[in-house]
Amino acid sequence: MEYAFHFYNTLAETGILMALGKLLPPTAAAPVVLCIGSDLAIGDSLGPITGTLLRKRASDFRGFIYGTLKTPVTAKEIKYVDSFLRKTHPGSKIIAVDAAVGEEGDVGLIKVIGGPLRPGSGANKRLGKVGDVSILGVVAQKSAFSYSLLNLTRLNMVYSMAETVAGALSSYACKQLPSTKVCS
Repeated sequence: MEYAFHFYNTLAETGILMALGKLLPPTAAAPVVLCIGSDLAIGDSLGPITGTLLRKRASDFRGFIYGTLKTPVTAKEIKYVDSFLRKTHPGSKIIAVDAAVGEEGDVGLIKVIGGPLRPGSGANKRLGKVGDVSILGVVAQKSAFSYSLLNLTRLNMVYSMAETVAGALSSYACKQLPSTKVCS
């Protein structure tokens, strides 16, 4: 199952929240958010920016965050990360966040997919899959030069997408693990 929302849509955050609710069964365990990418290319920084924004919402976010601008999780670590997360957080659902390339009309879409993602596939890398649910932000058009296009991606688009994803994840975690404190 796949859901897609354009980052300009004012209801995108709500849509992502609803999609996560449909794709992830309720559980008592706090969710794990794995934000994949690097700040070496703007187009690849969706994950780390999302992780950083979630960290800043620490009072609202109830879960575990891996991958920020300060401590990124890049495609190189993927072969170790999935087993590490499953051993460290048994019973938790892993939500993987990454930038992606797609068709021309897909640029700006945030896709929520029921299943793992394969990081680096836009750069023709063959890496392992990670996550129970994937959130992909399509930041550039797929082409033979996709990797170089990631350096030409507008930071405003990537940052806006990250704000939308972080807001949805924060709301999801708040709903997933309610407490006496009111989430904003």
